[in-house]
Amino acid sequence: MRYFQIIACVLLAFPAVGQTNVIILEKDGANVKTYATGMNITFESIYHQWFDGTITAIRHDSVFVNDYPFHYREIATIKTERKGLNYTEDGVLLMVAGGGVLLLNAVNGAYRGDKASTWYTSGSFITAGALIVGGFLLTRSRFRNYHLGKKFTLEYLALDLDKK
Repeated sequence: MRYFQIIACVLLAFPAVGQTNVIILEKDGANVKTYATGMNITFESIYHQWFDGTITAIRHDSVFVNDYPFHYREIATIKTERKGLNYTEDGVLLMVAGGGVLLLNAVNGAYRGDKASTWYTSGSFITAGALIVGGFLLTRSRFRNYHLGKKFTLEYLALDLDKK
């Protein structure tokens, strides 16, 4: 019985893969992000086409995204999503707050019976404008693009034992 258990353990562990190849996004030699099998990636090819999907394999200098191979030198830009804030919702909330400042000044002026020309001051326009522009810029900064070339490079690191 023990021999059967030992043989079963050896046969089960035999096809196991210890390490897979990775591609590394570097900025001036420093690691920015490492991509391995199973990670999501969004990139633009040198043919100006955007691709999005899961990395299914990395082997023989190729990155397989949803089982379609791309040579790692065909990647021109990598897009990553920033995770620190909820950029879209926070930006929309800032823009709504800027519109709310303008609406609140109009409602208060009408309620008090003031002339329409005195409802708004320069401070209220500056505040509303700053909130609206800040919200717009926040929604636009949700993604970060890494253009490969001068500052950013993509390196292929072969870690597997299969050296064909």
